[in-house]
Amino acid sequence: MYSSKEVFMCSFMGLTAHDIENFTRLLTATGLGALIGLEREYNGKEAGFKTYTLVCLGSALMMIISADIFLIYRGLAVVDPSRIAAQVVTGIGFLGAGAIIRDQQGVRGLTTAAGIWAVCGIGLACGLGFFKPAMFTTLLVLIVLVLFQKFEKDILPKKKSHHTI
Repeated sequence: MYSSKEVFMCSFMGLTAHDIENFTRLLTATGLGALIGLEREYNGKEAGFKTYTLVCLGSALMMIISADIFLIYRGLAVVDPSRIAAQVVTGIGFLGAGAIIRDQQGVRGLTTAAGIWAVCGIGLACGLGFFKPAMFTTLLVLIVLVLFQKFEKDILPKKKSHHTI
């Protein structure tokens, strides 16, 4: 899988194959979060490029930590690797709630909140090394954000300017 030169460089730098795998997971999460963030930034949304990238990267790191804690303490203590992931999802809910704004024009930020939540899931998937589902989900999120917006604008009836919660 790795060439002898790559193995030498990694061992010289003190990196293990597990380290390289984790770096790959983090880089993938960064890239996928950035793709969705670019779309949001391009459309002038409240949370954009940096926010989406950081949410995806941070949730990937927390999932890696959760999985590694399980490996480190396996057989020594009862450890549930899903607990950190569950708390990440809860915390992201608070971040998303902060993106929702109600004013005279109605309610704004619901799509931003949902996007942040979806990117958190993508980051968690990257943290576990589930790259294919993470990439497919990124594609689906972009389809929802780009194509559904055109569908909403061109086909669906216009929304009323005032919404109630």
